[in-house]
Amino acid sequence: MTDAVAYKIVDAEAWVQARDAGEYEGSAVDHADGYIHMSTEAQLTETARKHYAGQSSLRLLTVDLTVVEGGLKWEPSRGGALFPHLYGPLPVSAVTRIRAMAVSDDGEVTLGADLA
Repeated sequence: MTDAVAYKIVDAEAWVQARDAGEYEGSAVDHADGYIHMSTEAQLTETARKHYAGQSSLRLLTVDLTVVEGGLKWEPSRGGALFPHLYGPLPVSAVTRIRAMAVSDDGEVTLGADLA
């Protein structure tokens, strides 16, 4: 794949901790699978619906994949689609945009303002 950008949905508090540490180590699911799950723009809504429904304290991170390409692999997942998986921590320096995010119980995504 040649996408230069991917997206990662994270818990707001986990992002604060990652920002302070300089890198995001991943969620419990990421740890269990051995890599940090990310999505392309086309995959993002379904990822949010499937994994984050009913959660309101989220952050949507825009990730510059050129910064993390050493540990990045495009691997098949849902329906054979290739997803970006990061084997290793996500450096805060690779995050180019942070937005508030919520996903309703029925999977509707609401994006808020840009955050610092």
